[in-house]
Amino acid sequence: MDQQNVQILLIVMMVFVIVAAIALVFQAAMLYGVRKSALAMEQRVATLTPKVLALAESSQAAIDEARTGVAEIMERTKDILDTTRRQLTRVEDVLEDAANRARVQFDRAEMVVDDAMDRAQETIAVVHDGIMKPIREINGVAAGLRAAVHYFMRGGRPNPDQVTADEEMFI
Repeated sequence: MDQQNVQILLIVMMVFVIVAAIALVFQAAMLYGVRKSALAMEQRVATLTPKVLALAESSQAAIDEARTGVAEIMERTKDILDTTRRQLTRVEDVLEDAANRARVQFDRAEMVVDDAMDRAQETIAVVHDGIMKPIREINGVAAGLRAAVHYFMRGGRPNPDQVTADEEMFI
């Protein structure tokens, strides 16, 4: 290679070395800024750490207290549900017993009503046969007697117009 090419190559390498050095300085400055920001953040976090720890402790205490409260509520709820289940079973038994008794009483009432209706019908038949029939017969006899008395009270012979009218009724 000739001298001129070597010099160009050296210049190009020197430019790249200078660019790399500037980049390294820039990176060092950025790294210093990051360090400074991290220290500032660490100071802020350090001031917040006791507050966060206190909050965490109070939260843990509240959670523990809530756990005991929830466990107590669950226990009481379980007792209430058991009691409710027992009471509902009793109520169901009572309702079933009442329904059975009502059914029996209804059957008895139906038998009493049927018996009363049968007796009423028998009584009506007895009254009809024993009282009404003789009363009708007596009314029939009385009507016959009335007709006979009327016939005898009327006197002599019937006039021809009346006999003709009576005969025309039967024709």
